[in-house]
Amino acid sequence: MSLTDKAIEQIRELIRTGALPPGSKLPPEPDLAAQLGLSRNLAREAVKALAVARVLEVRRGDGTYVTSLQPSLLLEGLGGAVELLQGDSVALQDLMEVRRLLEPVATGLAATRISDDQLAEVKGHLDAMREARDDVERLNAHDAAFHRAVVSATGNESLLALLEGISGRTLRARIWRGLVDIQAAGRTLAEHEAIFAALSARDAALSQAAALLHVSNTEKWLREHLRSAEAEAEALPFGTASG
Repeated sequence: MSLTDKAIEQIRELIRTGALPPGSKLPPEPDLAAQLGLSRNLAREAVKALAVARVLEVRRGDGTYVTSLQPSLLLEGLGGAVELLQGDSVALQDLMEVRRLLEPVATGLAATRISDDQLAEVKGHLDAMREARDDVERLNAHDAAFHRAVVSATGNESLLALLEGISGRTLRARIWRGLVDIQAAGRTLAEHEAIFAALSARDAALSQAAALLHVSNTEKWLREHLRSAEAEAEALPFGTASG
């Protein structure tokens, strides 16, 4: 562990133990460095790193504060990291696999916790999907909103933040699917209707199974399409591909 990493860990420990609770202001840099037995340079680097991670917020002219430490804030950077993976077919398949592992379980949990108002919100997105079945981008935007509303019904902010982090990349996959597969809209609607019906019945096992079928079908299609695209690329002269 580098000296900077050790400095970061020391500040994290102050936050974990409650010595620096959410919303509290850090001591001035010289005082913080002395308190932790660090050089001012190391303390500064540690603060910078924790600010990038959204653990700390540097307010110019006011000082540095511990953030709210909400999962939605701390995991916000995940989406940006995922975006850097665009164009990496292996990474995209890995992300779809993560979605398959998490989302069905989250959907099953939502079935046991979803309120009538939350169920109505899910239905609103399903209705919007039906109306937008011929508009791929709108269809997929409401598709993403449908799943967000479902996971939000679990009340688990960390789970919601994790799945939101990968949704930007997988949303592109769903749009892509709609553009190249004219039957995708009908299948997508049928799968979402099955999820909604299971949620309406508050049936956790059925909700999880319906979500697993939906995500697995998308993942299966994506793997097959990527294999076909790679085969076509290899068949081109010099193994190059356009686009």
